[in-house]
Amino acid sequence: MIDTASAIQTCEEHMRKAVDHLDIELQKIRAGAANPGMLDTVRVDYYGQMVPLSQVASVNTGDARTLFVKPWEKKMIEAIEKAIIGANLGFNPSNNGESVIIHVPMLTEERRKALSKSAHAEGEHAKVGIRSSRQKAMEAIKAAKKDGLPEDAAKGLEGDVEKLTGVYNKKVDALIDAKEKDIMKV
Repeated sequence: MIDTASAIQTCEEHMRKAVDHLDIELQKIRAGAANPGMLDTVRVDYYGQMVPLSQVASVNTGDARTLFVKPWEKKMIEAIEKAIIGANLGFNPSNNGESVIIHVPMLTEERRKALSKSAHAEGEHAKVGIRSSRQKAMEAIKAAKKDGLPEDAAKGLEGDVEKLTGVYNKKVDALIDAKEKDIMKV
């Protein structure tokens, strides 16, 4: 007989991972203020190996519009500048001999709408993941019904899966709404 409890537990775990992944992806979408997380995807050539920027430098904010990248080794400044430009984040870094300075430009209305659209797309990806987890759990419940699970127990389990789906979809909507407010705030 199929273990429906573990199927529902797995379903919830996958839904939680979808929401956690969405949260990480939304942090990468720039809302206007400088944030060290904006550079999380930057990889730097460090002696022939591509490593995350965080392994060769510290990233701090100077103010709401400036990021400072201070390399552990001064000779890495040019490689860091090159990596930031190559990451296509829309930044034009400069350096003062000690650190790389990034001035984060103000967002135009058109860019805000595009960022909002990409936030909604990420939210839809998360919802697809949630629906996929729901479908797998429902299939496990149907298989358990065929193996002798009582009808009313199956209905109860299906109700539990639907509740989980609703809860995690609301979490996705809340994250998207919060990000959209953040993006559209001037």
